[in-house]
Amino acid sequence: MTSKNTKKPWGGRFSGPTDSFVEQFTESVSYDQRLAHYDIMGSIAHAQMLEKIKVISKKESSEIVNALKEIEKEIQSDRFVWSTALEDVHMNIESALVDRIGDIGKKLHTARSRNDQVATDIRLYLRDEVDEITLKINEVINALLNLAEEHHGTIMPGMTHMQSAQPVTFGHHLLAWVEMLLRDRSRLQDCRKRINVLPLGSAALAGTTFPIDRNYVAKILGFDEVTQNSLDAVSDRDFAVEFLASGSLIMMHLSRFSEEIVFWMSQRNHFIDLDDAWCTGSSIMPQKKNPDIPELVRGKTGRVYGDLMALLTLMKSQPLAYNRDNQEDKENLFNAVDIVKSCLIAYTGLISAISVNQKAMYEAAQAGFSTATDLADYLVAKGLPFRDAHEVVGKVVQYLIENNKTLKKDDMSLSELEKFSNLIEADVFDILTLEGSVSARDHIGGTSPTQVKKQITRLKKQV
Repeated sequence: MTSKNTKKPWGGRFSGPTDSFVEQFTESVSYDQRLAHYDIMGSIAHAQMLEKIKVISKKESSEIVNALKEIEKEIQSDRFVWSTALEDVHMNIESALVDRIGDIGKKLHTARSRNDQVATDIRLYLRDEVDEITLKINEVINALLNLAEEHHGTIMPGMTHMQSAQPVTFGHHLLAWVEMLLRDRSRLQDCRKRINVLPLGSAALAGTTFPIDRNYVAKILGFDEVTQNSLDAVSDRDFAVEFLASGSLIMMHLSRFSEEIVFWMSQRNHFIDLDDAWCTGSSIMPQKKNPDIPELVRGKTGRVYGDLMALLTLMKSQPLAYNRDNQEDKENLFNAVDIVKSCLIAYTGLISAISVNQKAMYEAAQAGFSTATDLADYLVAKGLPFRDAHEVVGKVVQYLIENNKTLKKDDMSLSELEKFSNLIEADVFDILTLEGSVSARDHIGGTSPTQVKKQITRLKKQV
């Protein structure tokens, strides 16, 4: 167990101890210890740079680096003792370093401040999380592509305004979800570019008098470039806001998926079922099988939205440069990261747990005159202007409603249809089937089974 000297490194200015309530109120180590690995990464790179510019010797640098690695092993094995009296992750690790190697450890903080230190830690942390979330998105996409491939020709009702509109394939519907996730992935990759900029070297706000080599540190830590203004570098949290905005969009998409899964699973639709392992029951109603996972994803979406609004509000009135307000950024950021990752993991399993009731989907697609647009297109192909065709088909639908009929061949006779237009001939029934309707939309972005298979092949290569 690490012994802990709780003397505050900034205590020279003060003549008395910190009030115990103030220590508790201002501490962040209870949650920012999550950054320990990244704090040590940054400290090792900083020590190596200090050696390069001859501020510390090679021997001193080696002692610092080795001691930091030992401290990290203690942290990883849960043997490290965290102290709220030392406020944050940075002071805890620095104090442990000094305990271990004495005055040499005190040299590490030369040419840096906690302000640029924490800004670096957060960027290192978030860069890794973005990479992991990107992988999780890919896993969801692959699960969707597998299910879409299996059901590239399964017909279901396509809806607008939650009403049956036109028949589509289930595979096509799932590929719409894939498109949303691809945009999410693209946004994250774009966000990552702005995350991957090194603020270390900005010190408290004005830079440092030491001849530091920031590009050398950036290279060690894998940053693409260094920040260009020290005031902005220590106070900027745009990259975190941007991530939370991207995370909110991911959750919005997952929430939309969830709404449809709950809708499809209801007894009134019964388009899908979920494996028992992915559902829960009721404490009072023994017949219930509840889709709790998608419902919880819907609920957790609001929490990520809240994290975004909290950070926007935190930043909206801050003058330059760093302010202690920024300590409040981490809990929202950590919370959103955890939620987004867990919901993506949930969706990979959830999609694999879906079984499809093709018969129920097909029967639902036949309702609501879903091939009415095909009839209008048929008339247009025969030479009738679209607006006139639209009016003719509207009258046909009104007739069907009044006579409790459908557009199916065995329900509506050719002679009945001919009364509405002399352009209608026997071939009309070829296009009024659900299969004919979806197959006719055989173009890029269309719902035909042929196009769905092509899109799946393209997307599998892309992912």
